[in-house]
Amino acid sequence: MRVLICGGGVIGAAIAYFLSRRGVEAVVIERTGLACAASGKSGGFLALDWCDGTPLAPLARRSFALHDELARTVDDAWGYRRLTTYGGFAEAAGAAPAARRDGDVAWLSADVQVTRRLGSAQTTAQVDPGAFTAALMRAAEAHGATLRRGQVTGLLRGAQAARVDGVMVDDAPVPGDAVVIALGPWSILATQWLTLPAVFGLKGHSLVFETGAQVPAQALFLDLQEADGTALAPELFPRADGTTYVCAISSEAPLPLDPAAVAPDAGAIERLEAICGRLSPVLGQAPIRARQACYRPVTRDGLPLIGRVPGIANAYVATGHSVWGILNAPATGEAMADLITTGAAVAVDLRPFDPARLRPFDPARLRLGER
Repeated sequence: MRVLICGGGVIGAAIAYFLSRRGVEAVVIERTGLACAASGKSGGFLALDWCDGTPLAPLARRSFALHDELARTVDDAWGYRRLTTYGGFAEAAGAAPAARRDGDVAWLSADVQVTRRLGSAQTTAQVDPGAFTAALMRAAEAHGATLRRGQVTGLLRGAQAARVDGVMVDDAPVPGDAVVIALGPWSILATQWLTLPAVFGLKGHSLVFETGAQVPAQALFLDLQEADGTALAPELFPRADGTTYVCAISSEAPLPLDPAAVAPDAGAIERLEAICGRLSPVLGQAPIRARQACYRPVTRDGLPLIGRVPGIANAYVATGHSVWGILNAPATGEAMADLITTGAAVAVDLRPFDPARLRPFDPARLRLGER
């Protein structure tokens, strides 16, 4: 069996990994580069129980366990470690500092008040998302998977209308027994070939600082109000490699057609740098390794699309994971591998994520930015 996976992000790599472990030939087709978008530019934060009370809970809990298992069984490294996670807020500049509670996070400024512990080393963890994606792909390749560079431009259609025979890559045919759409927000392009709901891109900006040993394994989720009254929610994730990732600013800028064309909005990075200097003197003085932006894939109801494409027996989709793409990639990959090879997922019920639950997108409405 040969499965063509359109998209070289963490979801595509995870599907390839679990398929390859089942003896299936997986071919990942990627236009720009492995983990070139959100899979390489996100925070990599993992939480066991933050999705409890939602349809995502079983997927998240299974995936959190798989992250730990993969870190112990795959002969590679991607900065996996457990964290203590705190919540708090940033006071208005110049306000008298209040006493910190539930842990003294010493690398923050006096304007930042830590008010609660949100997670322990038993319930929160992290990875370097780009390194994790690359490691999964290497492990898949060791079991027979391949990574092919090229742009998917269409589907191969045979005599049976309810099946596909492969994909077109740079207008050349690539045959396969099944096709998976895992293009993140660019999955909306597949609505030109398949009946699928819309997947949108929400843009986020981030910085990666070189902080060395000055910042311990303490993740932060903060509330902050800027001078003009704008409310932001900075997230700070120190990593095992001595860097610290910070994000806080989102926008609804149009998704460009080419992932390589994604760039920060004008002024967004400078604004984020100023925020970081306010939050921590360590960040204010640290060299910046990366100034970046990416688009998170989101759906109308906030749940991912994971399952068979309506009306097509051997076409599948796995996208729309929003902020939980890195967390939920392993369980998504495992479930998709089961679905493709046996007809049903084993560890997770995929019914809440059935693409048929949402109305199809009309491709005539497709408008992407050109920059």
